[in-house]
Formats: sequence, structure tokens, C-alpha cells
Amino acid sequence: MARRPTTKDVARAAGVSVTTVDRALNGRATVREDTLRKIADAAHEVGYHARGLLAQNLDNTKPEVTLGFVLIKKSQEFYQNFARELEAAVAARTDIRGKVLLRYASSQSPDDFAQALRTLGAKCDAVAATAVNHQRLTQAVQDLQDDGVPVFSLLNDFAQGLRRNYIGLNNMKIGRVAAWMMSGRLKRPGKLAVFVGGNRWHGHDLREVGFRSFVRENAPSFTVLETLVNLETRQLTYEATLDLVRRHPDLAGIYCAGGGMEGAIAALRELHPVPRVALVVNELTAISRAALADGYVTMVICTPLAELCSDLIELMLRAISNGNDMVAGQHFLEPRIILPEMT
Repeated sequence: MARRPTTKDVARAAGVSVTTVDRALNGRATVREDTLRKIADAAHEVGYHARGLLAQNLDNTKPEVTLGFVLIKKSQEFYQNFARELEAAVAARTDIRGKVLLRYASSQSPDDFAQALRTLGAKCDAVAATAVNHQRLTQAVQDLQDDGVPVFSLLNDFAQGLRRNYIGLNNMKIGRVAAWMMSGRLKRPGKLAVFVGGNRWHGHDLREVGFRSFVRENAPSFTVLETLVNLETRQLTYEATLDLVRRHPDLAGIYCAGGGMEGAIAALRELHPVPRVALVVNELTAISRAALADGYVTMVICTPLAELCSDLIELMLRAISNGNDMVAGQHFLEPRIILPEMT
């Protein structure tokens, strides 16, 4: 029978004394992290029976970090995917013992977002949120900053000048990409419609500006109708799309700058057995993928969630480590463009 490895074997493989191995196992005295890692690797190499305890003790040398996140629309596929990617990005960090606290805003009210930020800020080392742009959010971010808790804005920017970083897509650019695709694909000019979630979604405003500026500069034969607010809801978008098509027989395209695309897709399917109106939406879900395949969606502009979450966690940890350096920045990610031929 093979001899069972002992602490002497571990010590020999690690190049340390048996006493140091004993301290590493029992935690009776502090062992430097690099030495502890060397002993844990040696224990794994020789097959020492208590290597799991060494790995646990090594893990205990890592700092505990609690990160808070505020999202919206818990029932929607995109935000469910977002939550999973956040959990995965924190779990992938080998330099911390990370804990995720996740909250969903109960509405799009600034007060609800501000309360969610304050609640998480009292428990977390850093906080990131998808939220509207409003003075109540600005005050909440200022208060958290005064308490030493850095705040990051996700997808939609808020509290500019106070929040640590905006992380997401370049929304002006996204609006121009949508207009480029729509005006280039359509064979004849017509009217174009834009849906935004609301006036407090700064990112939607930027997308609308980008969309209109591209059409004005490069496709003047198209007319962009007055912007419609859908509160990012399926039902409002559905009803407004039905009304748009009925009032504007020459409607050529619709751009959903925010949420609510499910309503537009449902309305166009109901109105047209064969797709007639170009539709550009955000984020690839089961519904938008099926609409792409059937021709009811022209293009999907996607946020690279895995990359966003990985970069976000790095920025949050850096902010915790460095303290408030008074540098507020923007971290733009390149979007993923999905076309029908790619489904």
C-alpha cells in the first residue's frame, strides 16, 4: 500500500520547515500569503489529505468585499441575464472573497432608485445601478460619496460629475448606427418613429439625438416623427405601434431606443402577415431572436454583458482600493450587432 503523504513531504516540496506547515494548517500564527500559497500548492502536488484546509486558510487571507447592484425589471430576460453575469464576474475573481447584493427598483420613480442606492450603500463597499437621471439620484450619490462608497452608473448615465464611472454603450453612437441601418436598408423614403422610455433616461435621449442627427445629415428624404414615450412597457409600445401604422401608411421604420420592443414586435406581427416596417431594437432575447428570424426585426444592438460585468467589477475594486481620486470617467463598450443572417 502506498505511504500516505505527511507534513514532512509537504514541507520538503514547498521548501519550508515542518513547523511552518503546521502553522499554516492550524492557523496558530500568521503565515505570509505567498508562503501559504506555496504550501497549498505543494500539498496538492504530493496529495496531502488536508490540502482542502490549506486552500481554505489561503482563501481566508483574501479581503472580503461586498458589491451592490440596482437593476430594473426582474422578470425580463435581459436583466435576468445581467444578474447572472454580475454573479459570475464576482465569482471569477480569485483575489477577493466577493459578495453580491442585488436589488431591483420597484418602479422608475427617482425616489425608488435613490432609496435602493442608499439601502445598498449602507451595506456595500461600492454600488452600481441602472437608474434614471434625476436630482434625487444626484443627492443620493453625493451622500454615498461622502460616506466613502463609490457609485457607478450602468447603461444609463446619472449624477454626472459625482458618480465614479459610466459603464455601457456610447448611446449617441448607437442612435446613429440604428439610423444608418434603417435608412440604408429601406428601398424608398418614408416616415421613421422613435420610442424612448422617458425623459429621465439620459441614454435614450442621446440615442434619439444620434438617430435624428444621422437622418438629418445623411438621409434627408426621410422624416422622423415626434418622439414617443413608452415608459419601457410592452403594452404602451404595442398600442402606440398599432396607432402609428394606422395614422401613417407611409411609416417605413421604428427604432426602440429603450425597452418595450416586445410590444412593437407583437403589433407588427398582428398588422402585417409579411414584414413591411423596419424595426431596430436593443438586446437579443428569445423574442427578438425569433423576430429577427421572421423578418420583423431588422437589427438588434446588443450590450456585451460578460465584458461589461468583468470591467465593472475591476473598476469597482480599483475604486475601493484607491479611494476617491475625484476622477469621474466613461467606460464605453463596443456593441454587438446582430442581423437576421446571424440568427
